[in-house]
Amino acid sequence: MLPPAPRLGVHLPLANGLLKAADRAGAIGADTIQVFVDNPTAWKRRANPPRHLDEFRNRLGELGIQPVAVHASYLVNLAGPDKAFRAASIDVLASDLRAASGYGASVVNVHTGSHRDTSADAGIRLIASGVAKVLEEAGEDADGVSLALENAAGGGWTVGVTIDELARIADAAAAHHVLAERLGFCLDTAHAWGAGTALNKPDDIDGWLREFDAKVGLGRLRMVHLNDSRSERGARQDRHEHIGAGMIGERGLRHLLLHEQLRNVPFILETPGMDSGYDAINLARCRALIAGEPLETLPPEAFDVSSGGHRSAAPD
Repeated sequence: MLPPAPRLGVHLPLANGLLKAADRAGAIGADTIQVFVDNPTAWKRRANPPRHLDEFRNRLGELGIQPVAVHASYLVNLAGPDKAFRAASIDVLASDLRAASGYGASVVNVHTGSHRDTSADAGIRLIASGVAKVLEEAGEDADGVSLALENAAGGGWTVGVTIDELARIADAAAAHHVLAERLGFCLDTAHAWGAGTALNKPDDIDGWLREFDAKVGLGRLRMVHLNDSRSERGARQDRHEHIGAGMIGERGLRHLLLHEQLRNVPFILETPGMDSGYDAINLARCRALIAGEPLETLPPEAFDVSSGGHRSAAPD
């Protein structure tokens, strides 16, 4: 007997209210979700929790939607040398960690950031020490919440593009006494594709996961961001596409969804049009892939929808 299918979910916009968002997650059959706890493009954090937060968390519990993940502010850059920007990044990321438990979240996902024309080695050292400072500043309010560093597509001066770089970050963080249970990782398929990994080929997927397991450990994989890509492989671009309608395609995404080593890892979609009905469509496309069914061709207008409030990469 095969293990149960993976938990599937979406990045859930909260603009229309927390309770409506929770009901939407239930209506589309999401098993897990990712949310922002505040404006992802602003430094200022709210002074008090939003209204109906307790009801939101309880509603997710009633629906069996878990785990819940928080996506940190896009502004955070722990890898850069600018001291003022780095201090602000540590403060806002610590704030997002403290806020996460109120949403019932167990993990805060954050981009690895840019070394800003210094060096990957310098960026890795700064990320590691920054993670330690963030966890210290977050304090007891974030005791049950871990950080997850997300692999990058490789544009600009980004760090964490390869599994080797992710492993070096993990080792450097351990030297700062960061426990493995407090620092995990998120693998984004569109980012890995942009960085050159052939996720359209099952053998290459297997090799990618073997390398991650050997150098980092699959036990530290907190989630997979399952996104197709509009970009050519290795283009160092981060442009998400509907499931099965991009360059990665059905074969690769199906292999990931059915991979026995990922059965206990939640899959979060960050595909286009999340706030215009394509959240349900892309979840259904994932379930069709799991069932071995061919995907329907999407209409032309599907490729004109926006990202639905979730930008796939931080603004420059």
